[in-house]
Amino acid sequence: MKAIILAAGQGTRLKKYTQDLPKGMLVFQGKTLIERQIDLYRKCGINEIIVVRGYAADKIKYEGVRYYNNDEFSTTNMVESLLTARTEFTDNTIVSYSDVLFDELMLRAMIDTKGDISVAVDDNWKKYWLKRYGRIDFDTESLIIDDQNHIISIGLGNPSVDKIDARYIGLLKFSKNALTRILDLWNRDYDEYQKKPWQQSGKCIRQAYMTDLLNAIIQNGHPVEAIRFNNGWIEFDTNDDYERASQWTTDGSINQLLRM
Repeated sequence: MKAIILAAGQGTRLKKYTQDLPKGMLVFQGKTLIERQIDLYRKCGINEIIVVRGYAADKIKYEGVRYYNNDEFSTTNMVESLLTARTEFTDNTIVSYSDVLFDELMLRAMIDTKGDISVAVDDNWKKYWLKRYGRIDFDTESLIIDDQNHIISIGLGNPSVDKIDARYIGLLKFSKNALTRILDLWNRDYDEYQKKPWQQSGKCIRQAYMTDLLNAIIQNGHPVEAIRFNNGWIEFDTNDDYERASQWTTDGSINQLLRM
């Protein structure tokens, strides 16, 4: 099994703490976010680790890691970054966002999944959102799960709360076969959606979010399994996120969300 860490983004909303650094290089409790992910992958037995870099690529340097660069990071998004490493699509693969910390329990559960496409989701996301924002109707996206734990729709921004069965985390597992299907789907749609919306986010295909890719896979008739958790992760998307997480560490409340 391999792991691909997507770390190409600039992270402009963290610039107070990441001047000239990719946001995955933010230091939290003595280690960068990327270093924490690498350490956890290795602890869980995944030693083939790939990092897709972009903004300030030269700042991400860890031994024993393979690198690919999305040189067009400023005009593309997550899916384009993933496809930059397409030559690595030769084994089952965990994919993670570089600005997310997830605990060992979550990663081991994802490794053990058997489906072709597995997506970590948080059933208890409202607890995190209330601590993070003080509200649950901000920075949300749709995610609807059927009674077989299959995601049937994902990626519509700021939906009504009844269209959010759980929160997408940014940790996924793809089988080798699923990665081949993703390449086929991407090649099929790439030219047609260069200048028009591809999925529910309204982005063209080169600026597509990972949730856009998942929704396209679902529409193409392939099952996407929701792997359900109750917290166990935190995201560092803004200056406020970092400051809150640092405070939660100080007062011990971070243990309610993430087992350090």
